[in-house]
Amino acid sequence: MEITRTNLYILISSLALCIVLIIQVNWLIETAKIKEALFNEKANIVLARTSDALAADTATCQKMEAGVGAEEIHKIDSLFKYYMKFYDFTMQYSLEVMEKKPFSQSNTYNFNPYPNEPACFAHNLEDVVRRNGWELKLLLPEKKQFIYEEMGPMFLTSIILLLIVLLLFWKTLKSLISEKKLSEHTNDFLNNMTHEFKTPITNIALAGKIMMKEDFVNQKEKVRHYSEIILEENDKLRLQVEQVLSLAALERGEIPIHKTELDMHQIISDAIKSLKIQIEDKEGIIQMQLDARKVRLKGDKTHLTHAICNLIDNALKYSNGCPNIHLQTSNHEHNIVITISDLGIGIEKEFQKKVFDKYFRVPTGNVHNVQGFGLGLAYIKKIIELHGGTIALQSEKNNGSKFIITLKTDENEV
Repeated sequence: MEITRTNLYILISSLALCIVLIIQVNWLIETAKIKEALFNEKANIVLARTSDALAADTATCQKMEAGVGAEEIHKIDSLFKYYMKFYDFTMQYSLEVMEKKPFSQSNTYNFNPYPNEPACFAHNLEDVVRRNGWELKLLLPEKKQFIYEEMGPMFLTSIILLLIVLLLFWKTLKSLISEKKLSEHTNDFLNNMTHEFKTPITNIALAGKIMMKEDFVNQKEKVRHYSEIILEENDKLRLQVEQVLSLAALERGEIPIHKTELDMHQIISDAIKSLKIQIEDKEGIIQMQLDARKVRLKGDKTHLTHAICNLIDNALKYSNGCPNIHLQTSNHEHNIVITISDLGIGIEKEFQKKVFDKYFRVPTGNVHNVQGFGLGLAYIKKIIELHGGTIALQSEKNNGSKFIITLKTDENEV
């Protein structure tokens, strides 16, 4: 239900934003049309006022009856300049005075240096020249550029605001999806934690009740047995709590990394030794191929041992039947490469990028006895990164998994 509601919010928000974008673009287009209409109106007013001023100049009108010369063109040009400035029409222009007759007899007196097709505004000069057919033209070659310059600040502001809105919407949407995924992982983590804590708590409570009900004063073996159960389950609880707290503390930088000179082959041997009981219980096989010659590095012994232990433990957990684990080391340039591979259930491609995310657990299909909080690989990745290394995964469904750790070795080691 919540997923549907979230998707509905995203859909409505996206539609609303698209409508706003369409309205904004349409508004810019309509504004450009209005600007063009105002431009045309202003040009026609300038042309009409120039014609009226010519009509009021009797001497110029009489001269134009005989023909249009340089003096008359200069007079018309000065009038255009005046009215262009008066109406704040600061742009280049040209003019033509044309006597419309049959093509063979037509006379044109022009001052037009622009060969391209400019915006043309014409006005008949019946009030200026008594002969019919005379026409005054105002030619404006930079009409589009003038409109663009007029709209420039408004257009740029609109584009910048639209980009900001789109960026914020994308960030908000990304954050919403991320928060939703985190919420799902957190819910899974809480469910796993409840289940993991419930089992040892139940066992401790059950052992305690049995010890209270029965008289074990003279039954030392039973007292020892139930005491061991309580202590064992208590250790499980403690380890689980420490696992949850350690990752959070690592992310806050509250657990210091104490780096000392280490031998990675010794770390691997210690990790395998600590898991000996689990390996024997599962009847597992560990094949080791320790080919690395440069094995010394500076690191935290405890955290690196836990990281290797967790990877081997995962290989034991996620194997059907008897686990077969292969552990190999090699050198690449100034690095030691540690490869831990198994023939277990593997990990599907869609989950491989998520396995190092906090709280994420790969669906295990028919393997129902796998326990954990989904913190192991996140913890390992954090530890390896704090040592300046990297960890990668190669896996195929039903064909096992391979984890590759790369750590920088001591450059002084021969």
